[in-house]
Amino acid sequence: MHGQVSTSQRIDTELSQIPPRLRHARQKKNVTLEDLAKATGISKSTLSRLESGQRKPSLELLLPVVAALAISLDDIVSSPRIDDPRVPQKASRTEGRVLTRLSQPHSEPQAFKIIIPATEREPVLRTHDGYEWIYVLDGRLRMVLGDHDIVMGPGEAAEFDTKNPHWFGSAGSGPVEILSMFGKHGERIHVRARSKTTS
Repeated sequence: MHGQVSTSQRIDTELSQIPPRLRHARQKKNVTLEDLAKATGISKSTLSRLESGQRKPSLELLLPVVAALAISLDDIVSSPRIDDPRVPQKASRTEGRVLTRLSQPHSEPQAFKIIIPATEREPVLRTHDGYEWIYVLDGRLRMVLGDHDIVMGPGEAAEFDTKNPHWFGSAGSGPVEILSMFGKHGERIHVRARSKTTS
């Protein structure tokens, strides 16, 4: 049928992925073809043809190879599982701020959309390990960073080492909405604090 992939085509596609997976697995283990030949009893030439796709992969060949490499047969014959990439977005409140997580809990860096109420105007400077990047989506943001006291509008971005004393809150009559990315290990996104009109 037009536009549909047949079962035989899917099998052929899957089989074509086995040789590069075998080569990658062997190289990742720092095992030479000679070493693998000694460990499996399969000739080096056969193993070479297996990795190049010139020899059809069979269980008779694959089982001793995966055993010698100490890997699972599924690592070679199955496509890697792809998890749902969408991030569940659930807003939470922290000290009056509304935080919506935009990244998976254990990923780096962490990304959040933050809405800061207009009532939050009194700077309380904090320090902690890491590096932070901020982008203003809506409203006016006041940022206090060390000796700097600046106001940023929509489209402006800043990055800073969070070991420096810092605070940010609303600078306007309404709330301010920002994107914040934070990396515990100092990941840096090279967007300096600047105005949209600055060249």
